[in-house]
Parts: sequence; structure tokens; C-alpha cells
Amino acid sequence: MTSQEQPAPTVPADSSLSNRYGTAKQPLSRRKKLAAAGLALAVGVGFLAWVSTSNSIGSISSKDIGYSTTDATSADVDFEVVRDPGTPVKCAVKVLDSKYAVVGWKVVDIPLGAATDTADGGRTVTQRVTVRTESLSVSGVVDSCWNPEA
Repeated sequence: MTSQEQPAPTVPADSSLSNRYGTAKQPLSRRKKLAAAGLALAVGVGFLAWVSTSNSIGSISSKDIGYSTTDATSADVDFEVVRDPGTPVKCAVKVLDSKYAVVGWKVVDIPLGAATDTADGGRTVTQRVTVRTESLSVSGVVDSCWNPEA
């Protein structure tokens, strides 16, 4: 006679997995979820405040107004600089030829004692700079402006 095969004893899957990997983690309580959300909100608001104010405080900008070539050895560049009154500023002015090669370069100091009776309280300063050139130029622009004390 053949004997019937007896199935091997089985262990419930839940208990064997919990023995191997540990028990399931408890979900966060409502209080911890609210604290995490509040912290994330505070960090987000702080970051937005920093981004919005960091670009506007102490910023220096320039705008090209005009350009004229007097002869093959010099050119005049007109531009305006917007900065906080009393902030020292240096600007690099470049002059280009017809192939966009730099034929003249000058770093200019913008004076501190600009007029404060202007409509914007002395924030905008207009400058005319004469730049010596190597050859005939066709364009003059402000390359960059910065605070030398920063």
C-alpha cells in the first residue's frame, strides 16, 4: 500500500515576515504630521522672503543710452547707473569694432556725490565716458558694474 503524503506544517506568512524584517512601522501621529507641515511651510516662506529681498537690496544696474565715434582713436559712451545713493560703483565700458572685437576698454568710477535732488533721490547717475580705441569703432556698451567695497 502506498502511504499518503503528509503536507509539511506551514507557518503563517505574517509571522515569518515579521520575524525576518521586523514589525510594520507605526504611522505618524496627527500631531507629528502637523508639526512637519508647519516646519515645511516656515522654511518655504523664509526661502521666498530671502529670494525676493536678496536681489533688490544693494543691486546695481546699468543702461546704455548712446554712443558716438569721434575719430579712429576715441569714442564716447553715454550710460546711466542705478544704485543706492552713497554706494561707490565701478563700471567697465567696452567699445567694439564692426567684427564685434573689443577695440577699447575702460573702468570708470561713478562718483558718490551725485545729486540727491533728482526725482529718484540720487539713485540714477548719468555718465559720459571717452574711451581710447585701437581702430575705428561702431559700438560702445557697459560690460558690467559692481560695488568695489563688496
